[in-house]
Amino acid sequence: MWPKWESPDNVSMVDSGGRAAYRREQIIGAFHEMQQTTSHMLDRVLVLEMVRVTEAAAIAASTLVGRGDEKAADAAAVEAMRDALNKLWLDGTVVIGEGERDEAPMLFIGEKVGAAQGKGPKIDIALDPLEGTTITAKAGPNALAVLAVAEEGCLLNAPDVYMDKIAVGPGYPEGVIDLNRTPTENVNAIAAAKGVAPHEIIACVLDRPRHEALIAELREIGCGVMLIGDGDVAGVIATTNPDTTIDVYMGSGGAPEGVLACAALRCVGGQFKGRLLFRNDDERARARKWGIQDLDKVYDLTELARGDCIFAATGVTDGSLLQGVKRMKGKMTTESVVMRASSGTVRWVKGEHRLD
Repeated sequence: MWPKWESPDNVSMVDSGGRAAYRREQIIGAFHEMQQTTSHMLDRVLVLEMVRVTEAAAIAASTLVGRGDEKAADAAAVEAMRDALNKLWLDGTVVIGEGERDEAPMLFIGEKVGAAQGKGPKIDIALDPLEGTTITAKAGPNALAVLAVAEEGCLLNAPDVYMDKIAVGPGYPEGVIDLNRTPTENVNAIAAAKGVAPHEIIACVLDRPRHEALIAELREIGCGVMLIGDGDVAGVIATTNPDTTIDVYMGSGGAPEGVLACAALRCVGGQFKGRLLFRNDDERARARKWGIQDLDKVYDLTELARGDCIFAATGVTDGSLLQGVKRMKGKMTTESVVMRASSGTVRWVKGEHRLD
């Protein structure tokens, strides 16, 4: 389950230009640091800097909530996230981004970001400046700006294809989930480990035609099914928070989003299994291009995100994980979460930003 929260500390921060970027940040977290396994690359300062990056993307996207223009919302988030990353003292490489170089003008796979190329720490970056473009365009719940960073070579260079996924939160015996089992067998195993009947389990599934058989099987055994329109990173993370009542995430979604979700699970605990799904030879060739040889491999959590990881997300619209961006007279507010694998620390950051 989530770490126990300690008393909040109020921290005032000022950005590099001298403006009060945060007039007040309420950081609620488990400041219960474990023994030093801290990475030399991922400095503690970088943890909060990641929040600045996701905040920038969320704020930019929030101006287009409910406007019906998915592409404009995504473009605003991408540009803002790129600008924020390029102000940081790091030598970053985008390993999961907006697509390949010929498909995306910014934050493409392989793009170098950061203000310390050749000088700063070499960091791999997985990002989704706007997870839930359709959600944002329709003013729906759970749109996020998401970012994960790790030391060079520690995030799987996942091709932009589908991935079959199953995930649970912490507290279960290792191996409780298995992609080689049927959905019924997985639900029964989770229920047995939890000490409840299968009909008391709730599964989160993307609401897609391809999941009709999965949804029917789950309902046949009495399992509750929470359908979400978009945002499977938030769906996976929801399994770690008892307040959501979600026990398991099942179904196929984007492989890049799978890596982002695994970075979060590395920080708070849980289990994840993923297997790439290919619709044609072009997608198989794309996977091989990124160094993936075993196309049928079932990936474990630590094979998708290993070593020290930092995961950050800021709400664009209100959701089960985070509140969205709010605008009011003279200011706007954001809510973010930032986690770190090496310490197990989770910080909830409420930012108050002055409008000039």
